[in-house]
Amino acid sequence: MAYIDVDLSEFSDEELMEELEDRGLYESKGINVSELVDKIYQLRRLGKNFDKELDLLLYDMTGHTL
Repeated sequence: MAYIDVDLSEFSDEELMEELEDRGLYESKGINVSELVDKIYQLRRLGKNFDKELDLLLYDMTGHTL
């Protein structure tokens, strides 16, 4: 198998997630993860609680709840 050096910063989050989904390595549970991560960032930046959003992201990525 040949390996190719790729700079992942050349791809958008959506493109990377789509590639993972196509390979069967990630299955979104109907949540727009990019928007959720942005919301977590904005809430953290403003010093507001983002526990609910983080729990949702963790559940979407792992299938586990805390």
